[in-house]
Amino acid sequence: MAKCEICNKGVSFGIRVSHSHRRTNRTWKPNVKRVSAIVNGTPRRIYVCTRCLRSGKVTRAV
Repeated sequence: MAKCEICNKGVSFGIRVSHSHRRTNRTWKPNVKRVSAIVNGTPRRIYVCTRCLRSGKVTRAV
C-alpha cells in the first residue's frame, strides 16, 4: 500500500472486536491519491493523503 509522501501516513494495525468480544486483526488504510503536484518547482506525480490535499500542504499542478 502506498504512503503519503508529505506526512508519511501509512497503514496502521489494530484489533476488530465483535459483539461477542471475539478479537481478530484488522487494518486501517489511509485515503491516498496519486496526484500531479509541484515539487521543487517542477510538476511530479506523488502519493498524497486527502488530509494533506485538503489542508493545502500540497500545490497541485494544472
